[in-house]
Amino acid sequence: MPFYQRLGQIPRKRHTQFRQPDGSLYHEQLVGTLGFHGVSSLLYHRHAPTEIKRVGTPQPYAPKLLKDRPLEPAHLRTLAQTSTGGDYLQARQTLLGNADVTMSICNPTELRMDYYYKNALADEVIFVHEGRGELWSQLGKLAFEPGDYVVIPRTIIHQMHFEEGPVRLLIIESFSPIETCRRYRNHFGQLLEHAPYCERDFRGPSELVENDVRESGEYEVRVKKDGLLHTLVYGHSPFDVVGWDGYFYPYATSIHDFEPITGRIHQPPPVHQQFEGNNFVICSFVPRLFDYHPLAIPAPYNHSNVDSDEVLYYVAGNFMSRKGVDLASFTWHPSGIPHGPHPGTVEASIGKKETHELAVMLDTFRPLYLTEAALPYVDPRYPMSWQPGFVPDPPRAADMMD
Repeated sequence: MPFYQRLGQIPRKRHTQFRQPDGSLYHEQLVGTLGFHGVSSLLYHRHAPTEIKRVGTPQPYAPKLLKDRPLEPAHLRTLAQTSTGGDYLQARQTLLGNADVTMSICNPTELRMDYYYKNALADEVIFVHEGRGELWSQLGKLAFEPGDYVVIPRTIIHQMHFEEGPVRLLIIESFSPIETCRRYRNHFGQLLEHAPYCERDFRGPSELVENDVRESGEYEVRVKKDGLLHTLVYGHSPFDVVGWDGYFYPYATSIHDFEPITGRIHQPPPVHQQFEGNNFVICSFVPRLFDYHPLAIPAPYNHSNVDSDEVLYYVAGNFMSRKGVDLASFTWHPSGIPHGPHPGTVEASIGKKETHELAVMLDTFRPLYLTEAALPYVDPRYPMSWQPGFVPDPPRAADMMD
């Protein structure tokens, strides 16, 4: 994020002596991206963050991309999958991906992690569809609730602590730094007046994690890198940070705080943009007034994805241009073929004044691929659903779509 934060105890000057009560030095650590040219923070540890006690055997942890499937739109129906595994890592199922970004679902049944996690190569954007809890990291505690985007920069060691109840997450991994939209920032990094969000809409860690000590003295950190899950065991907690400052930290912002941009005629997808990475953008579709030209057609026009793949994840409401789509569904329209509203939805949209839909969209500028894990969710009838007279299967969550 483009603004400075600090928490806990730090010395007045960086890279100077900062001593613990026993007279020993705290251990300073710089974390950041893009070498020494990206955003960074300075952390102050009680113990050296380099003290590895034991190294485990790496385990495979990568999706298998399917690059030989037909060129066709896809509908993935994941609503019925209320559980995708045990803990936060076991429950991840990557459904779409390429060299820039992946999309996964994660519906864990275990509410706590007895280890720590670090993604060494990717920033993670976690959209909380269902569930509440706290992200615990080296930089402190960050509460989240339904509708939140939780952004975790790469290399940050963390745990997820969920409250009782169902948990349903959409996880987007970015192999480049996640940023707010550049066109909404001035050259100082401040968000501009016409941006659909402002600094007040973003929340950083509120308090440091304290007393994270176990009698065993062993702390397992699982590190995701290059398709493997590595295990490093330390003799001290990675949450031994007494203070930090900088621009590099986990943060949260709610889709409900996104202010929609509307106009007299239908607005193109870029007005919904929330985040960007290298070769992709993330957009938020939120409740808004429809177009107010007297002859406006609120439904989107047909368009060809010449340079991008478009994925919509449906969160709540009734998406006017689609029939038979569930909550927690993905619709994927690949580049190379046009797509648009289902038959009958254009006429039905005329005269409508507003929508109450919620959806997260990922647009990529390199082709996406389904994974093996996605195949059980594929709706085989969807590619033909624009045929005149086609009757789609009814949404399985019709009562939730009103």
